[in-house]
Amino acid sequence: MPAFTLLATGDVAPRRPVMDDMFDKVRAALDAGDLVFGQLETTISERGSPAANAKLAMRTDPAAAKAIRRAGYDVVSFAGNHCLDWGRDAFFDTLAHSTDAGLVVCGAGADVVSARRPAILEHAGVKVAFLAYSSILPHGYWAEPGRPGCAPMRGLTLYEQVETDQPGTPARVHTFPHRQDLAALRADVRAAKAGADIVAVSLHWGIHFVPSEIADYQRDIARAAIDDGADMILGHHPHILKGIEIYKGRPIFYSLGNFAIEQPQAFDATILQSQSFKDLMALNPGIDPMLAFVCPPDSRKSMIARLTIDGGQLVRIAFTPVDINDASEPETLAPADPRFAAVRDYVEQISREQGLATRFRADGADIVVEA
Repeated sequence: MPAFTLLATGDVAPRRPVMDDMFDKVRAALDAGDLVFGQLETTISERGSPAANAKLAMRTDPAAAKAIRRAGYDVVSFAGNHCLDWGRDAFFDTLAHSTDAGLVVCGAGADVVSARRPAILEHAGVKVAFLAYSSILPHGYWAEPGRPGCAPMRGLTLYEQVETDQPGTPARVHTFPHRQDLAALRADVRAAKAGADIVAVSLHWGIHFVPSEIADYQRDIARAAIDDGADMILGHHPHILKGIEIYKGRPIFYSLGNFAIEQPQAFDATILQSQSFKDLMALNPGIDPMLAFVCPPDSRKSMIARLTIDGGQLVRIAFTPVDINDASEPETLAPADPRFAAVRDYVEQISREQGLATRFRADGADIVVEA
């Protein structure tokens, strides 16, 4: 079995006249991967109406599916907080357009059984299973028996008053995995591992836009999945990078950040005046509605995770630093580019701030990740 490379990116959601333009600066890097995974962050449809509880109802033209496939992607997760933004018609259109374009979709389906079913791809005689779940769940977006949606991995929050005799003082926040969802995820991982050599678990989770912070429920879920056989955790949703942990020799990418995703106003021209967007601005002082790139500077830093598999085993963990320009287009960075070191230093800093004993070293155009 020859060695091969699995690449993974964060959020993908092009919405522009020429969809392919979004990937021009990363096309060569993605083409170099033997299997390429990404998080599909938008519905792909021309039908539907915005869901009443969608903070930003995301929808793009069907041409996006073929553009994503032409960019090099093989498999995408559709488990996320936008999967039902435009209702069931757009949800099923997304699955159909993606499949027609040659993309394999995981994490969403007509019911919870199909949403939890792994996507299994084979390369060089090695079977790789992809499972996908979401912890970021507007009401009604998760699949149930007889109801479409995404595979849930819910989290629960408890606010503990630290000084019980001092009214109004800040509370300590505790988060926990939903017990039944975690049991289902662990069973899925064990079943996938029985039929595949490598198991990748994608999780749409975490605290968006807040630098560095990783919630306790994320650590619990990631480590439980690896305990039951997962070979890698691929996180997304926060729209900024989060730290990387090596647990039992397996990587936990808590957030791969933004990748090829438009700014929010591309999906809703009025979003910047909404109360929900004003609430977002309080999370990160870098959010500036007066700029074309309204998201904070942190969200320009991104990566392509590079996992080398040899003999059915994960043998190398690395990432390629990426910068996102004003047009929301990702660009891979050369080692001599100052932005290359800036991404590496940022990931090292946010990992250290969360107590993750991870080491990072440059190796050509990659940053190798080690325990």
